Amino acid sequence: MDVQEFSYDLPESLIAAFPRGNREDSRLLVIRRQSGELIHTHFSELGNFLDPGDVLVLNDTRVFPARLHGAKESGGKVEVLLLERFPDKRSLWIALINAAKKPKVGSRLIFAGVTAEVIGDIGRGRFGLEFHHSGDFDAQLAAIGEPPLPPYVRRRRAAAGLDWQRYQTIYAAHPGAIAAPTAGFHFTPELLDRLDAQGVHRALLTLHVGPGTFEPIRSEKVESHRMEGERYVLPAEAASKIQRAKDAGRRVVAVGSTTTRTLEWVALQKGKVEADEGIARLFIRPGDRFRVIDALITNFHLPRSTPLLIVTALAGLELIRKAYAEAIQKRYRFYSYGDAMLIL
Repeated sequence: MDVQEFSYDLPESLIAAFPRGNREDSRLLVIRRQSGELIHTHFSELGNFLDPGDVLVLNDTRVFPARLHGAKESGGKVEVLLLERFPDKRSLWIALINAAKKPKVGSRLIFAGVTAEVIGDIGRGRFGLEFHHSGDFDAQLAAIGEPPLPPYVRRRRAAAGLDWQRYQTIYAAHPGAIAAPTAGFHFTPELLDRLDAQGVHRALLTLHVGPGTFEPIRSEKVESHRMEGERYVLPAEAASKIQRAKDAGRRVVAVGSTTTRTLEWVALQKGKVEADEGIARLFIRPGDRFRVIDALITNFHLPRSTPLLIVTALAGLELIRKAYAEAIQKRYRFYSYGDAMLIL
């Protein structure tokens, strides 16, 4: 498959720079795969499209303050995106470093009250860092770190306080993500209560979103792309609830592409949905068979991105092209802080 098949033109004015005032006020484009029907509504009406016994599966990873701004000891500015912490008593991290000139191994980076030694060059812009600090590092990181917003969220005014609240799902629990599972942004406690009362069940898993989720497909052929691994945990309670729904013929509704990849990866490895943890590397593309999910809640994705290929694999290229064109024509908001889509 040619990656250009998954490109489209989007007016920059439709890229959401701020979240809506109320999460569930987001617009919702419903796609019925069998009929090709497109329905325009709001996320608050999600329950109209779900049935008692359906299972919503959500990713409860929590975004941590992964972006740091500082300086090299030589004086140049540096931006660091923390990716993953080593299971070590010391504060050892793998990080992406953005600077005018690549830092040397053995040099130091200086932040507010914290320094980091560059202990290794891993390649592809990734470095090993050891942070030197006094006291609790997580507390210091919370003080000096920033929300790791994607680069397409461009603003004329800062909104860090708003982002700490809104660049996070309301059910986020386990820190470790450098990007939020944005399909979950639209849920409120009130909406979840209404779905509970309706008999819609809920299951939680954790996949710590890394750079691989949003890495664009740079190769000309889709098949040449390789996904980076991301750590996940599927607890026994959630796995049992999902498998029971499958056995009973009820729908499993994945909230987001990260949830989808986790469930499909586990089923591919295990033959069914069961408790598991590890590193997911699944690249879903058109032609792949879905073993677990029956429906998907998602946002509108970047061209040539792996999440866009997931929705295309589920709904078909022509129907997704039609849906995206109509969403653009009706001025839906796109990307992380944008509106939502439900594929049935």
